[in-house]
Amino acid sequence: MRLKGKTAIITGAGSGFGAGISQKFAQEGAQVMAADLNIDTAQQTAELVEGLAQHVDVADNDSVQAMITAAWAHWGHIDILVNNAGITHLPTPMEDVAEDEFDRVFAVNAKSVYLTARHIVPLLKQQNSGAILNIASTAGVSPRPNLNWYNASKGWMITATKAMAVELAPHNIRVNALNPVAGETPLLASFMGEDTPEMRTKFLATIPLNRFSTPQDMGNAASFLCSDEASMITGVALEVDGGRCI
Repeated sequence: MRLKGKTAIITGAGSGFGAGISQKFAQEGAQVMAADLNIDTAQQTAELVEGLAQHVDVADNDSVQAMITAAWAHWGHIDILVNNAGITHLPTPMEDVAEDEFDRVFAVNAKSVYLTARHIVPLLKQQNSGAILNIASTAGVSPRPNLNWYNASKGWMITATKAMAVELAPHNIRVNALNPVAGETPLLASFMGEDTPEMRTKFLATIPLNRFSTPQDMGNAASFLCSDEASMITGVALEVDGGRCI
């Protein structure tokens, strides 16, 4: 029960890593708001964790503000924010990625961190506490070819995490990141180009532990970094990648 009494907003909570983090947080005692662009999947996760469901477009200012306002109005305080929602473009030579695809990747993976910070940081400063966790990627540390702009967006997120950690430390607000390798999520096929046994074998060959990240792996790491047990840890981008970045 390392998160007992704490409240947490988790974006992209309707599936994959976000759903796994939501379930682990609830098991550890947290009250959870499962936020997602797909309200149906958000509600499914919320039912599993006996939490709140919230529709959110993390790239839209008004939608993000509504999410933060709803959580604050319901709980009266917010302890944890997990910026998990993310997208990628299909494996494509960098010069062939369409401009609208580029814009969407950076809107969801980068602008979302700015928007959530814009609305939650004043509240966290007011209570002089809080933890923000950004779900980045090993792609931001060890880029794969043909995912150039996705790689760049996750590298941006890692740098933003460190910058936020330094600026917010005087307010007792910690900011960390997780760098998963690809996992059993809706984005897996997009990373590989196609989900076939041959492509999985080729992909797994780059991971020393020879398996993908799971939602449970992410939940375990996230619950530690967002708990008081990690009170001296800020500005870290923890690789949960089976050794891929070695």
